Amino acid sequence: MEQMTAAHRTLPFGTWVRVHDLDNQKSVDVRINDRGPFVDGRIIDLSHAAARAIDMIGPGTARVRLEILSLPAAPGPAYFGVQIGAFENRDNAERLRSEMQAKYGRARIVRRDDTPVMWRVVVGMEPTQAGASALAARIRSENPSVTAAFVVRLDSV
Repeated sequence: MEQMTAAHRTLPFGTWVRVHDLDNQKSVDVRINDRGPFVDGRIIDLSHAAARAIDMIGPGTARVRLEILSLPAAPGPAYFGVQIGAFENRDNAERLRSEMQAKYGRARIVRRDDTPVMWRVVVGMEPTQAGASALAARIRSENPSVTAAFVVRLDSV
């Protein structure tokens, strides 16, 4: 929370990004170290320290522009999946993972070390963001109980 870090759905871990607040003209450099945000219309989640640096603590959200400063030396091949849920209870995550694997062939649980620990369910392993977007649309249309389906980069396959 107190490091200059951020979460992004698809940029490789280790990417450095300059975040420009379009309203107050302030900017901050952050390193991508997590996945998110998982709210429609949002493109990046800043750590508390980074949000404080550009006066985003009060409003909580802002109109921003991202500028990629550097990518990690060898990010490896990109694969993308669809996150469809996050659970505090691993058993709940496992039930959804099992159901999705039966329908779509590949699903896994990804642990997020947080307080509390969260178990994310990710479906698929597509070589392109477009392929993962198509899978997300298919999952939403075939599963009315899935209310959110976000494309994420799979950094450890």
